[in-house]
Amino acid sequence: MLKKNFSLLFIIALYPISGYCQDIPQYEKILAASKNKTEKLTALDSLLSRTFRTDSDAFIAYSIQYIDLAQGMDRMEDAAKKAINLQYPLSNYANNPLRAITIINSVLARKYKIKDSLLLGLLYIKRGKANTKVDLKKAIEDYNSALENFSKKDSMSIADTYLFRGQAYSNLGEFVLAGEDYNKAYAMYQDKKEYDFMVFAQQGIISMFSMNGFYEKAKVERDALIDKMKSLGLNRFLSNEYYNQALDYNKMGERDLEYRSLLTAEEIFVENQSDMSTYVGIHSRLIEYYCEHNHLIEAKRHLELLENLEYDLSGNPSAELNFLDGKVKYLQATAEYDEALKLTQKKLVIAEKLGMKDEKMSSYFFLSELYYDLGDYKKSVENNRIAYAIKDSIYNQSTANTLAYYQTLYETEKNEKELVEKSTNISLLEKDNEGFKKAMLFGGIAILLGFGLILLYRNQRYLKSNKILQEKFSQELLISQENERRRISKDLHDGIGQQLLVIKNKLMESGDAVTKKMVDHTIEEVRTISRDLHPFQLQELGITKAIEYTINMIDENTTLFISAEIDNIDNVFSKEDEVNIYRIIQESLSNILKHAHAEAGKVSVKKFTNNILISIRDNGVGFDFAEKYQDVKSLGLKTLLERTKFLKGQMKVTSKKDTGTVLEFQFPL
Repeated sequence: MLKKNFSLLFIIALYPISGYCQDIPQYEKILAASKNKTEKLTALDSLLSRTFRTDSDAFIAYSIQYIDLAQGMDRMEDAAKKAINLQYPLSNYANNPLRAITIINSVLARKYKIKDSLLLGLLYIKRGKANTKVDLKKAIEDYNSALENFSKKDSMSIADTYLFRGQAYSNLGEFVLAGEDYNKAYAMYQDKKEYDFMVFAQQGIISMFSMNGFYEKAKVERDALIDKMKSLGLNRFLSNEYYNQALDYNKMGERDLEYRSLLTAEEIFVENQSDMSTYVGIHSRLIEYYCEHNHLIEAKRHLELLENLEYDLSGNPSAELNFLDGKVKYLQATAEYDEALKLTQKKLVIAEKLGMKDEKMSSYFFLSELYYDLGDYKKSVENNRIAYAIKDSIYNQSTANTLAYYQTLYETEKNEKELVEKSTNISLLEKDNEGFKKAMLFGGIAILLGFGLILLYRNQRYLKSNKILQEKFSQELLISQENERRRISKDLHDGIGQQLLVIKNKLMESGDAVTKKMVDHTIEEVRTISRDLHPFQLQELGITKAIEYTINMIDENTTLFISAEIDNIDNVFSKEDEVNIYRIIQESLSNILKHAHAEAGKVSVKKFTNNILISIRDNGVGFDFAEKYQDVKSLGLKTLLERTKFLKGQMKVTSKKDTGTVLEFQFPL
C-alpha cells in the first residue's frame, strides 16, 4: 500500500515538474541573450522555481546569479529573499556553510535598504543556521540579532528563533539556557495553537537529554510527549518518537526493547504515512536486528521493501545513510563482503561530508569487521583503531556535557536557594515594618529576634543541603568513572585483545617468530591495562582473594617488601561497595609506590562484629596531611576520602615527615 501511495504522489509531483523542465532551455536562452537586467532577473526567477527541489546544483548557481544581479540593481529585498532560500541547499547539499555566510553578509552590508522586519530577522536566522556548522557561539549571536530585528507581528518567527537558539545552547552544553529557550518556543507555539511546532520544541528537550546519555530522563519526557500527541490527535508524529526511543534502547544495550519499539513504529507508520527518513530508519534497524539473530528471510523482506521504494534516497542524506546501514548488514550476513565494502565506503564519504561523527564511527567499525571477514587483518586493525578514536572523542564530549549538566544543576539549585533567602529577607522586613507601626519598639524587637532565628535555621539548612549536593556530585563522578573504566577495559579485552590473538595465530602459521614475540608483548600489555582499569579478579576470586592477589603482585614485581593480614570479607559488601573497597586499597598502595619511597609496608584487613577495619602503613618519608590535602593538584587523598564517604565509613591519616604513614579506614556492617 505504501509503495502505491508513493508512486501516485511521485506521478502527481512529477507532472508539473516535467513541464517545467521543458521550459528550462528557453529561459536559459533568454538569460544568455537579453541585455535587459529586469528580463534577466525574471528569467532567473523562473529557472529557480523550476530547479527548486529537483536540481540543487543548478538552484544554487541560479540563486547566486540572481542575488548578484539584484544587488547590482539595488533591489536588496529581492536579494534578501533569495539569500534566505539559498542558505539550506548551500549549507547542507553543497556542504559550504561559509559561502552561505558570505552571501548573507553581502546582503546585510546594506540592511538599511531593507524595511521589512521579517526579512531582516530571517537573514540573521539563516546566517545562524549556517554558523551552527562553523561556530555555535556566532550562531547564538545571530539568533540574538534576529530577536532584536523582529517586530511583535513576527511572533512565529520569534518562536522559531528560540527553538534554534535552544538547539545551539544544547550543543554547547548550556542546558539551563537551552531549556529556557525550548520552553519559550513551546509556550509561543501553544499560544498560537501551532501544535506541530510544539512537538518540535519538546523534541529538542528530549534530544538534549538523549544525546548526552540521560536516557532515562529522555524516556520520561518522550512518554509524556507521546501522551500529549495522542490527546491532540498528532498521530503522524508518533512513529518518529517510537523510532527515536528504539535508538536510545540500542545505545543502552536493550535490544529486545529496541525491537519492540521498532515494531510499534513500523505499525504506526503504515497508518499515518510519516516522513521517509523515519520509514527507512525503522526498516534498516529491523534488518540489522534480524541479521544479528540469523533471521535472514525477515531481513531480506525488509530490505526488498526499501529497495522497491519509488523514492530518490540521494536527495535525503539521513534516509540514504539509514538504507546503507541496513543493506551493508544484510550483505555481511550473506557473505557478500566486496559489495558490502563498497557501500560502507560510500556511507563513510556521506558521513564525512555531513560531519556526522556517529555515522563515521559506525562506518569505520563496519570496515573493520568487513576487512576481518575478508582476511585483511592489518586494515581491520587500522579501521578499528580509527573507530575507537572517534568513539573516545564522542565520549569525551558527552562526558564534558554530563559534567556541565550536573554542575548546572548544582549552580541552579544554589542560586534558587539564594533567591529564596533574599525573598524571605524582603518579606520579613515588610512584616517588621508593619509590626513597628503597630507595637513600636517591643514588636520590632520580637520580629528581629524571629528573623534572626529563621535566618540561622535557613543558613544551617543551606549549608547541609550544599554539603549533600557536593557529596552527591562527587559520588556520581566516582560511579561514572568506574563505569567508564569497565567499558574501556571490556573494549580492550573483547576488541583489540581478540584481534591481536587472531594476528598472533596468523603469525604462528607464517613462522614469523620476531613479530609474534612483539605481538605477545603487546597482548600482555593490553591485558595488564585491562586488569588495572577494571578488577576482573573481583568477579573471579572474590574481594578477599582479589586484595591478596594485588598485594602479591606488588610484592613480586616491585622493590617494596609488603606483608598482609587479611580476614575473609567475602559477601559482606555489595558488588558496587566491593569495587570501592578494592580501589581504596589499590590507590593507597599506588600512593606508597609513587610517593613514599618506602622499603616496607603492611596491609591489615580485620573483620569485627559491627565493622571492618583496614589499615595500610609504610616506613616511607611521610608527609604533612594538611598541606597535602589543600594542594589542588593532589587528588589521591580527596578520592580516598570520597570513596570512604560513599561507603559511610571513616578515614584516619597519621603521618609526619620522615616517620612513615598509617592510613586507617573503618566501615560499618
